[in-house]
Amino acid sequence: MKTLLGVGLLAALLLLPGLATAQNVFDGTWKLNLNPAEPPKKPDVFLLQDGMYQCKTCVPPIDVKADGQDQKVSGDPYHDTVSIKVVDDHTMEETDKKDGKIVTTTKVTVSPDGNTATFEFSDSSATNAEPVTGKGEATRVVKGPAGAHAISGSWKFGKMEDISANALLITYKVDGDTLTMSNPTGQGYTAKLDGTDAPYKGDPGTTSVSVRKLSKIAIEETDKRDGKVIGIYRMTVAPDGKTMTIAITDKLRGTTSQFVAEKQ
Repeated sequence: MKTLLGVGLLAALLLLPGLATAQNVFDGTWKLNLNPAEPPKKPDVFLLQDGMYQCKTCVPPIDVKADGQDQKVSGDPYHDTVSIKVVDDHTMEETDKKDGKIVTTTKVTVSPDGNTATFEFSDSSATNAEPVTGKGEATRVVKGPAGAHAISGSWKFGKMEDISANALLITYKVDGDTLTMSNPTGQGYTAKLDGTDAPYKGDPGTTSVSVRKLSKIAIEETDKRDGKVIGIYRMTVAPDGKTMTIAITDKLRGTTSQFVAEKQ
């Protein structure tokens, strides 16, 4: 479900350029609205047929038996096995594990007309506290092949709801030329505002981060995994200081999106 949920979004928010003599416009706690103002245009593609499951747009792609048993996968820092259980011709369940421990569970149900998919999830793959939980919806773009499970085909992110608060809040503080970020799921870093790399803690998929000032109301964060850029986040605070627009470039999946966060 990382393709729909966007686990990188949950940890990759805000920072800022700052003045030591006054409170910075980015300082404080912000709450993210996970229903994007501009969702990714690139759809997610799945195929469940003949006892096999494929997530073609996952990074890396998933291709495993759909027999309800743990199947080994490689190349994903968040899990090393995937289990796909077919509940019925419109419902499937996915369980991801890391070192034998369950990190993500997802149940996906396709509507009778085949045009809408709803999902419920619990995700602790990138949290050092309580799991992130919630529900969401996707709409069909392209049907799957004849005889395939209803989940097969292309899907576009629709909306999220009932998301746990730990996925939505992030706090940061600017002290001179340094930004400190933290959130309820245990991610955090302290980075200079000059674009130099600093360690990113608490997320197995992000190893370093750099932050640079664009203006008094805008900053840009670049996340890396083992030296490779995986995401760029440009945050701009509104003139009234109450909302922030986050423009996201997902380098792994080749998508862009835009979200809004509110000052708490």
